[in-house]
Amino acid sequence: TVVEYASMTCPFCASFHEKTYPELKKRYVDTGKVRFIFRDFPLDPLAAGASMLARCAEKEQFFPLIETLFQKQRQWAVDRPLPPLMAIAKQAGFSEQKFNACLSDQKMLDAMQAEQKRASEKFGVTSTPTLFINGRVQKGGMSIEDLAKAIDPLLKS
Repeated sequence: TVVEYASMTCPFCASFHEKTYPELKKRYVDTGKVRFIFRDFPLDPLAAGASMLARCAEKEQFFPLIETLFQKQRQWAVDRPLPPLMAIAKQAGFSEQKFNACLSDQKMLDAMQAEQKRASEKFGVTSTPTLFINGRVQKGGMSIEDLAKAIDPLLKS
């Protein structure tokens, strides 16, 4: 099991999702060798908003929206983020009403912040990306080669 704690505004997380995650998915997740769990660890209010949008998406749109948000991070992680975020959300099937309702969902934000607090206090997560591979912590964006070195021995046992 690989658990990733990521912030949607973190450039290292975006780089991980652009460069490493596609190969991780192809080699390990799609083949059923690894279970991948994505957990939000927003480092700022804008990251929290982007995470909330992904959580509001239809279930099958969650990961595609996460990937799009990371790919287009430089376009929406700006001084005026709402117009570019709205454009991305519309591509994922959001109406303006759904977009606004999602971003004002205090209950969802509270749950996300509680999850983040638990990650900090119980698992020592302080930065993003932080990966846990079968419970062993790996801080920072890893290359697919580094991930393979950590994952492959666990598959053989």
